[in-house]
Amino acid sequence: MSSSHQHSENILFIVIISCVATIGGFLFGFDSGVINGTYNGLEKAFNTSDLAGGFNIASMLLGCAAGAFFAGWLADKFGRKPLLIAASVFFIVSAWGSGIAGSSLEFVIYRIIGGFAVGAASVMAPAYISEIAPARIRGRLISIQQIAIIAGLNAAFISNYLLADKAGLSTEAFWLGYEAWRWMFWVELAPAALFFVVLFFIPESPRFLVMNRQSEKAAAVLSKLYGSEAQAPMMKEIQDSLDRQDSKPQLSDLYDAVKSRVRPIVWVGIGLATFQQLVGINVVFYYGAVLWQAVGFSESDALLINIISASVSIAACLITFKVIDKVGRKPLLTIGSIGMAVSLGAMVVAFLNSDFDASSNSLDMGELGTVALIAANAYVFFFNLSWGPVMWVMLGEMFPNQIRGSGLAVAGLAQWGSNFAITLSFPVMLAGIGLAGAYGFYTVCAVISIFFIIRFVQETKGRALEDMQG
Repeated sequence: MSSSHQHSENILFIVIISCVATIGGFLFGFDSGVINGTYNGLEKAFNTSDLAGGFNIASMLLGCAAGAFFAGWLADKFGRKPLLIAASVFFIVSAWGSGIAGSSLEFVIYRIIGGFAVGAASVMAPAYISEIAPARIRGRLISIQQIAIIAGLNAAFISNYLLADKAGLSTEAFWLGYEAWRWMFWVELAPAALFFVVLFFIPESPRFLVMNRQSEKAAAVLSKLYGSEAQAPMMKEIQDSLDRQDSKPQLSDLYDAVKSRVRPIVWVGIGLATFQQLVGINVVFYYGAVLWQAVGFSESDALLINIISASVSIAACLITFKVIDKVGRKPLLTIGSIGMAVSLGAMVVAFLNSDFDASSNSLDMGELGTVALIAANAYVFFFNLSWGPVMWVMLGEMFPNQIRGSGLAVAGLAQWGSNFAITLSFPVMLAGIGLAGAYGFYTVCAVISIFFIIRFVQETKGRALEDMQG
């Protein structure tokens, strides 16, 4: 948009509806983080092995992969707003069911339902914001998604800590005779219900409306977002970008028939989505309590460390929010990868130089425990300065209008598929090759990601969505 039209933008309205969309990110974070404090409760209630316990935690990610993949296609068919409303309903069902589950199978079913919601929200919220936000502040508005995710994680960690502390242990009975770990899931019902209600007050994406020949509705939304003077030229820009395509958006658009290959931008999206998980960040968030108990901390202290890590994450996200539209996306990704590689390496060194205490089935780290704790929080900081928010920003804006839904679907599938593999494998890796081996793998992936960014990632800062090329 030209600077002459900036004065007519309804920035307050744009920010408010962006924040509404990112409540899905908050629920994404809460749903992901709440499992961290329930591992012991699930193990006791359902008598699970390491592999089964890992699947209880990772099962949600199967739903996430499916939700992310089908959300892009369904959003192109039915709209961004209806998909977010459907996700809010799934969040409500999952939160209730996960807490009331009487068996491991029942629990897994409800977690997969929650996964559908998380997967859909994870790709639709950035897509929606990218399609209603001005280019010059688009990065900051989409990065609110990651702030919301971390806020949700932090809320889950605090809730878990308080409930476990009040009950004595997560496995002890709390209110109405239900164990504390069950109430950890039920706390999510309040924000999920709020999300459902407020979604009815936001408009549909104007780019979706133009794409589906609802010009009058699109013009009304653009006027409300950007002012009546800017509406006509913006409508023309969007329409012109779509007119360059000869069909409605579909998954096959990701394949370049002329050059007989998948479009390079799709591979970049898959790479960004995959590396975000291969560096092992969700092992910290899903298994943080298990990790810190494995190095000698009590359950209460481990849950408290989770809160500290989440607070560090929010601080990092706020820095990114401030600078992403000035510094750009690629520099932040590069800095983050280097920082993660160094801090993960420090954790590996600390784990390698610690003794195993057979009596407590944990590492006796001594002063190295402090080193590992500082390195872990540095790792979390660098992730949330870079790959955490920036990956979602880039996926929301890097694809051309015609393939945005399909591109997000494939990248989202890759992201959650990788998340599933990393999450399911951690308990097995912990038992087989130990913490040093597991974190050594994540360190190698962080190093490789540096070269991926330098070679394949292109800057998108300040570019209009209509200028994105596939």
